[in-house]
Amino acid sequence: MRATCPLFLVRRTFGSCGRQGAAATPAAGRLLRGILRGAAAGAAGCTALNTVGYLDMVFRGRGASSTPEVTVERLSQAVHVPIPGSPEARRNRIAGLGPLTGSAAGVGMGATLGLVTAAGWRPGNATLTATAGVLALIGTNGPMTVLRVTDPRTWSASDWVADIVPHVAYALVATAVLKGLAPGIRSGSAAARGPQGRCEAVRLRLTP
Repeated sequence: MRATCPLFLVRRTFGSCGRQGAAATPAAGRLLRGILRGAAAGAAGCTALNTVGYLDMVFRGRGASSTPEVTVERLSQAVHVPIPGSPEARRNRIAGLGPLTGSAAGVGMGATLGLVTAAGWRPGNATLTATAGVLALIGTNGPMTVLRVTDPRTWSASDWVADIVPHVAYALVATAVLKGLAPGIRSGSAAARGPQGRCEAVRLRLTP
């Protein structure tokens, strides 16, 4: 004998199924929330990346990299937008713009991940972490390579380790924060499938 799910109970618990339930969460609002969640995750990832980088400086006694500042100067020349001020003021502005561009890239990559997951992409933890790591590597090293600030083909093994480890930290933290802020992006969950999936889950649970 098949047990039936009273329609009023399903609607009271989960909202209307199908299009009416989906309409309760406008697509634009859902995507905006995804972008904001991703930006927060990217900011947390930037904090992890910078922390690992500073710890590397402490342990190995190395100096800070000058590539962010050189990248800003090359970019300024490429787009023909000079950095104003006296020589000292200009150096100070470049010193501030270097870290800012890195933070903007990290937050932007996190926002991108938040957008695509809010749009319906449901990766597993390993896939999402790997994607975040690859995006971080491309987002930071790509512009420097294009502007000929550095050439990864000439890097030593220690150079690669020093570059990859902070980006792995970014990926792990950004993924953890994004998953924590939006548990519904876990692949295969009833929440990820929306109201229709939840109603189906109730129907199956009540069917012997």
